[in-house]
Amino acid sequence: MNGMASSSSPSQETAARGRLYRMIWRWHFYAGLFCLPFIIILACSGSVYLFRPQIEAWIDRDYLSLQRTGQAASADQLAAAALDAVPGSKLAAIILPEGPDQAARFLVSENGARVRVYVHPDTLEILKTVPEDGRFERLLFRLHGELLMGDGGSILVELAASWAIVMVLSGLYLWWPRGAKGAAGVLYPRLGQGAARFWRDLHAVTGVWISGFALFLLVTGLPWATVWGGAFKQLRVATGTAAVVQDWSTSAADEHAAHRRQEADAKVASAGSASMEDIVLVARSLELAPPVLLSPPMRSDPYWWAKSNAQNRPLRADVALSPDTGQIVSRQDFADRHVIDQIVGFGTAAHEGQLFGPLNQALGVLTALGLCVLCVSAFVMWRRRAPSGVLGAPPPVPDARIGAGLSGLIILCGILLPVLGACLIVIALIERLVLVRLPAVRRWLGLPEAV
Repeated sequence: MNGMASSSSPSQETAARGRLYRMIWRWHFYAGLFCLPFIIILACSGSVYLFRPQIEAWIDRDYLSLQRTGQAASADQLAAAALDAVPGSKLAAIILPEGPDQAARFLVSENGARVRVYVHPDTLEILKTVPEDGRFERLLFRLHGELLMGDGGSILVELAASWAIVMVLSGLYLWWPRGAKGAAGVLYPRLGQGAARFWRDLHAVTGVWISGFALFLLVTGLPWATVWGGAFKQLRVATGTAAVVQDWSTSAADEHAAHRRQEADAKVASAGSASMEDIVLVARSLELAPPVLLSPPMRSDPYWWAKSNAQNRPLRADVALSPDTGQIVSRQDFADRHVIDQIVGFGTAAHEGQLFGPLNQALGVLTALGLCVLCVSAFVMWRRRAPSGVLGAPPPVPDARIGAGLSGLIILCGILLPVLGACLIVIALIERLVLVRLPAVRRWLGLPEAV
């Protein structure tokens, strides 16, 4: 029985694969060109943020080992001193001391802005006041998450992260060894074969070794992004999986609004029968993972809440205490949270370098260094290859038609990464409505001639 003839010859299939390779190469180029400056900023700021506990301890070093001169003041007296230091403020939280010689620390709120107040435990002397948003850790957090530009910066970072995902995935496709002989140039760079091959190998090999870690960091950062995180939160509300209080924020504005609501909802903290000192002693006996914030009762919530704010989020726990007896009313450990919150918590802890100690920090730093190497090698290769007078994009594909599979993948990425999807729509509109009338600009960008 005769076999059916193939609908396409081997040469046609080879040509199709070549067009796909060149098309993905162009996507990789344009994605990388946009991402490079953002990746360097995020890699450098993220590397520093990995060492947040050590940095905060160094900044507060003068308040962690005080000279004790006498009998410690009560928690009520210390809180009153902290409130007097910021006139018109209300108590937002007590930061429980981790040792007997530490300064008493309080968070007080004024018009939604929180101030951290350091009080000497014996003399009630105000040692330091600093706005929470002005602390180094918060400035670094805002630089990393929103480029110090608010929600607009957060959206820009989200866009860069979305394109970075495209860049990593397309880079893996380009790296995939096709007929390679041995691991040279695939798993380690070839040396002594000229500058062009060295930079190409350095870029490809570094990329493949850190690609998994880079994708993990990019994906675990999405719940904090303004658009993606907001959509994720709404989806959880619609599916009935939302937490009562989400353990992460997606907007600095939302965070400040929550603080203003708490401030408006505050009531006299000593309204219960138990003294503030009694509540503090009970909270300290719980031995929650530090730092521990002890929040006073509110009109809508009559309990004191002792909440672990540990960066290693699986160690966190929230405990409600009766304002009359100080007894535990309820407790929620990490294992009691919804599985989605647990997944995000594990991802965030690893993202911030706190899930498994120094090794986690080391992996984060190595990934950041690898990303910087990718950026530098990409820039060098681009400038070495780019002709004068043009951007230097890979040559356009004569037949730019894409199959249903790739089309579906692009649509899926646009849905899962909505900022990327919106960007693709804007780019398509600009190309069809604006650049079609600007042939010189199209040539400079490396776009195919308009038809």
